[in-house]
Amino acid sequence: MAMEPQRLMRLATVASMSTALILIVAKLVAWRLTDSVSMLSSLVDTSLDLVSSMVTFFAVRQALIPADDNHRFGHGKAEGLAGLIQAGFIAASGCALLVAIVERLGNPKQVRDEEIGLVVSVLAVGLTLCLVAFQKYVVRRSGSLAINADMAHYSTDLVATLVTGAGVFLSGLLDQPLIDSGVAALVALYLMRGGWKVGRESLDVLMDHELPAQDGSRIEAIARAHPGVKDVHDLKTRSSGLTRFIQLHIEVERDLSVVLGHAIGLEVQAEIAKAYPGADIILHVDPAPAP
Repeated sequence: MAMEPQRLMRLATVASMSTALILIVAKLVAWRLTDSVSMLSSLVDTSLDLVSSMVTFFAVRQALIPADDNHRFGHGKAEGLAGLIQAGFIAASGCALLVAIVERLGNPKQVRDEEIGLVVSVLAVGLTLCLVAFQKYVVRRSGSLAINADMAHYSTDLVATLVTGAGVFLSGLLDQPLIDSGVAALVALYLMRGGWKVGRESLDVLMDHELPAQDGSRIEAIARAHPGVKDVHDLKTRSSGLTRFIQLHIEVERDLSVVLGHAIGLEVQAEIAKAYPGADIILHVDPAPAP
């Protein structure tokens, strides 16, 4: 039996924090042994991954709390807030790394024991690949913004780890400390780009951005497919956590009774609910304009 999306989301947050803890220890040891600024950059990124994962852990649990008298639309926007916080952490880590890189350029140091850095990078890549694959599955099942933001963070970390491993190894092999600093700079810029993307998506949710255009077209097509519907207007959509909110007006023959018009509305609403399970749908029935 497939696991419920809510349980998958909780499990994904625990897996995220556990992975970050393991990688922090491994990268801390590798940085101390290699004195690599690119390994330091990867360590800083993973440390912020842990903070980010903790934010996601609490946000997901808050978002899954059912609607109550004071929060009629649920608590789903906690996910958007978590994503925005994550974006800030990502951008801050990128800026901090750029400062460290500038300092290292003024005092270049050769990387030591580059093999250790390579081994740790391989370990990090393996663990992160497993985590991202699981998170991708959870996002596909739940549509969770917070898990998606965490996945974006770890996907960025995956690329950073690959580049860091190559940079540490080549810097030591070729005796060129500038390779190490250059790789760290690329990682920092990549982090900042990832932060911008996560922040933009989170703001869309917090600002009640419409669902993708294809969803709007699909909803309208479902409504128009009913033989009793003459027109559709004022379609509005948004999302909050796992819940999608859909509002629309349909027009029916103006001489229909209220009972028949209501029945058509219920049928259209049922068809939309089949296409969007769990959605909060508000449908208003209007009489078609007089000829």
